[in-house]
Amino acid sequence: MQLSDTMAIAAAGMKAQGDRLRVVSENIANAESTGRTPNELPYRRKVLVFANVLDKEQGINTVQISKRTVDSSEFRKKYDPSHPAADAQGYVQYPNVNSIVEMMDMREARRGYEANLNVIEVSKSMLAKTIDLLRQ
Repeated sequence: MQLSDTMAIAAAGMKAQGDRLRVVSENIANAESTGRTPNELPYRRKVLVFANVLDKEQGINTVQISKRTVDSSEFRKKYDPSHPAADAQGYVQYPNVNSIVEMMDMREARRGYEANLNVIEVSKSMLAKTIDLLRQ
């Protein structure tokens, strides 16, 4: 494996973690988004699925988003009979977004992004040192 392959693999990992951060941000932003009427469903948490994919052009395995899906868990319910989206019993459905889970996903994505960035920086440094050795 060449250093350029290492950087391509790390770059794919950074892109995947960046996409994950965007989805987490969207989930957090919509954590309290309810429907406008009793029959309208609230925002449903989005989830990414990663897959190991062969990049045929470069001949390396990289990570990519294989599927963007939604979390099918149940919505939270709160009693608020004055809300326009309240059902006949006075309950409002809220998104199935758990802020604690989203914050943990955000931390994990950030750490994955930083790890891949470190791999690129080390690879660049090694490549620069190799070039310096060849010049001598």
